Amino acid sequence: MSGLVNADQAKTSPDPRWEARADVVVIGSGVAGLSAALRARELGLHVLVVTKAAVADGNTRWAQGGVAVVLDGERDEGDTVEKHTADTLTAGAGLCDEDAVRSIVGGGPAAVTELRHNGAVFDHGSGGLSRAREGGHSAFRVIHAGGDATGAEVERALVAQAGERRIPVLEHHIAVDALRTAAGEVAGVTVLDRNGVPGVVRASAVVLASGGFGQLYQATSNPEIATGDGLALALRAGAAVADIEFVQFHPTVLYTPGARGRCPLVTEAVRGEGATLVDGAGASVMAGVHPLGDLAPRDVVAAAITRRQALAPGGIDDHVFLDATGIPGFAKRFPTVHAACAVLGIDPAVDAIPVTPAAHFACGGVVATVDGRSTVRGLYAAGEVARTGLHGANRLASNSLLEGLVVGQRTAEAVAADLAAGLLPDPSRGRIPERTVAPTAERDALQRVMSRYAAIGRDADGLAAAGSVLDLSTKDSPLWTHSAVEDAALTVVAQALLAAAERRTESRGCHVRTDFPERDEGLRRSQLIRLSPSGQPVLVEAASLEGVA
Repeated sequence: MSGLVNADQAKTSPDPRWEARADVVVIGSGVAGLSAALRARELGLHVLVVTKAAVADGNTRWAQGGVAVVLDGERDEGDTVEKHTADTLTAGAGLCDEDAVRSIVGGGPAAVTELRHNGAVFDHGSGGLSRAREGGHSAFRVIHAGGDATGAEVERALVAQAGERRIPVLEHHIAVDALRTAAGEVAGVTVLDRNGVPGVVRASAVVLASGGFGQLYQATSNPEIATGDGLALALRAGAAVADIEFVQFHPTVLYTPGARGRCPLVTEAVRGEGATLVDGAGASVMAGVHPLGDLAPRDVVAAAITRRQALAPGGIDDHVFLDATGIPGFAKRFPTVHAACAVLGIDPAVDAIPVTPAAHFACGGVVATVDGRSTVRGLYAAGEVARTGLHGANRLASNSLLEGLVVGQRTAEAVAADLAAGLLPDPSRGRIPERTVAPTAERDALQRVMSRYAAIGRDADGLAAAGSVLDLSTKDSPLWTHSAVEDAALTVVAQALLAAAERRTESRGCHVRTDFPERDEGLRRSQLIRLSPSGQPVLVEAASLEGVA
């Protein structure tokens, strides 16, 4: 992080309520946020990045598999951007926005080429870039770095570029609420430092790139900071969210008895190299389930594992196994996974790896165009916090880093264009929110009830029970600390998810209703959610999201 400007230096007043100003403030320092910030700086904008941890501690660095992209001269014979698009649409189970998919997937080659030009180093083989195949892909098109440490390499390269270009980064600050004008436009954010000292950042544009909400569940592949803060901020600012019920559970995180919070991921690329899922008796989990077998889309694999666990002798089993003993040189190809296994005394060369599904990726989020514009002027969203239409009801493996790169850059370009056209608000007109409290549930209870009733396999009774528990345990709490802001965010996200999941009386993609196991083409549409005047997430009717953002 050498070379990064410490934006704390901007606090010249001893008064704890300080102010800073920028053309654009970016919330989050993962691939989408830093891509947006770097492009904004190139376009001559005064940009400030706000992140609630250290600049390199976002979700990006935990991404193992890679970047799905079809590059000229470095692709499987016959593979095309069109085929990548088709695989994405298939995985999305009918809810992708086809134009958005074509736009983002089509922008991948240029974005990855620029990333490499800016210092990212990907693994090479005898014929150029090494490429893996993951679930749902019809070709080997996932490029990777460090074997299974792609996210760490992407984050390293972007952080280095941010340092070289001296982009100010406000570390260990959490965004709380948007400043809004009398017309409802967003013109900045309020923040808290790690000690709860409040500050204000006024800006013509706010870019949310704050990631997902994996901490809604007891077990997740996400880091501790993935608590849905950006989604909650957007809802409170009047923005619409959609597809919030579609939470992708990664089929294979390393099983550790009693584990809570972030669990080590066992990348899908392990199955791409030939590993197979088996139960405790050694029988195949995926045989006869899907034509792609162990490389079926993630929602299919995660659901199959859950069903097999429920059929275990004596009741529900808590894991299955991934047999990777036939993969030569496992430790070299997958060093991160190998190291995590070693901590538990497991050698993948001779032992089957115990695995189980865990919350991994939010397919929905803040409704946004492919260049980040939300339903509220001045507010933009990119990366996992956004719903661009790329993922639909289920994300295709390794499309997330791709989306962050492409949409992050485009969002900065949209901000610059809107600013030049005079479409964005005057930051001085942004009003500091009067709200000092928000409905909040106790986190442990929330995670338990969401894991039990709103994970893989939902039904009306369970969703109603979860809603009742939240209603009874929620109370207004002041947003004076990081943990209070996070808990309030998790609460409103949980309420929104339950509302959407209850209304979607079908099984589609990541959303599995045991009481409605079939897909209903009459429900082939996204569900919009906004906050009511009383602050409750409510579904609003929308036949289509085309043109909403």
